[in-house]
Amino acid sequence: MQQINNTPAMTTNQITTTPQSEKLLYIDKIRIVLTILVILHHACVSYGGPDGWYYNEAITNKAALTLITMFLSLNQSFFMGFFFLLAAYFTYSSYQKKGRSQFIKDRLLRLGLPLVFYSFIFSPFVSYLVYNYGKGNHITYLSYLSVFDSWIDFGVLWFVAALLIFTLVYVYCKEAFTRWTQKALPAPGLAAILVTAVAIGFVSFVLRIGFPVNWSLKFFGFKLGHFPQYISLFTIGLLAAKNNWLAQLDYKMGKKMKRIALCSLFMFPVFYLIKTQLNLPIAWYMGGFNWLSLLYAVWEQFIGFALITAFLAIGKERWNSASTITGYLSRSSFATYIFHPLALVVLSLLVRTWAVDPTIKLLTVGPLGVVTSFLIGRLVVSLPGVNRIV
Repeated sequence: MQQINNTPAMTTNQITTTPQSEKLLYIDKIRIVLTILVILHHACVSYGGPDGWYYNEAITNKAALTLITMFLSLNQSFFMGFFFLLAAYFTYSSYQKKGRSQFIKDRLLRLGLPLVFYSFIFSPFVSYLVYNYGKGNHITYLSYLSVFDSWIDFGVLWFVAALLIFTLVYVYCKEAFTRWTQKALPAPGLAAILVTAVAIGFVSFVLRIGFPVNWSLKFFGFKLGHFPQYISLFTIGLLAAKNNWLAQLDYKMGKKMKRIALCSLFMFPVFYLIKTQLNLPIAWYMGGFNWLSLLYAVWEQFIGFALITAFLAIGKERWNSASTITGYLSRSSFATYIFHPLALVVLSLLVRTWAVDPTIKLLTVGPLGVVTSFLIGRLVVSLPGVNRIV
């Protein structure tokens, strides 16, 4: 795989070979930042997040838990949706270059094989490490496999599974998409972006009445409450590629979106006051037919779209340059994404008996997890044959 093809968001052709005339070197840096956020996100989940993970150790410090919750909420508002947008952007040019048949074969190879590997080899091994060394159930690996019953488990590669589905839907609806987008569309302005965000927030609210945020589709790991954003941003990514929207990004709008995102952060204390003063259940933020779920869903998309736009517009202005370290990190981003659970679990197990507050463990495991994950990713992409996939 070439340089641009290696994050979960983009397994297509190099940035520099896209039909757009302008090099998109800043996308490399954005993808690296997003990959780091994924690693830190799961480190936080390990020690104080609301979701399940291979290894969990509860933080009881309320201040730390508040900060963790804020970090996870902010991440969730934009980072995975951002991956889908970037994936779609380069999916469009890759399809144009390779044609239908070759494109499908390429997607099945580069997305399908990692799914099989993760579910049948990687995830059972990581689960065994926790079972054996974290829970003290000392049995052999073969004995563990004989009773292991979670073979279909995409784990963090739920994103890859969803991306494969989205991509195949695009391929088989290509003619309809082409007819629908025959007329060139100008890049949306600030107002159009924010109105779209609010609309997607409302759709998310409606879907979360039946599928709250913490509801997950078994095996796939799809949290359907977030999928209105993912589907929308994938579609926007295709439109952006067809109409060359990234070349039309305006730095001034990026700065405005940055200010909007920063101002939106002040909703966190508002959410806290609402919960404490009105004594409302925390589950109301996650979904259901109530006004708090609607408020949170709209806020989530509002700040998420603002952050994505700010990253793209400001990154285009300030980050559009190449460097050796960026090249190395970018090249190994997809492998880093796949293997980062191993780094986090091993590090968590190593400090498991450390007699300190779990908050200190998180502050240790998080940064070391980022470094270790990228080292593993770099090692993986150096393997002959494997580097053609990841």
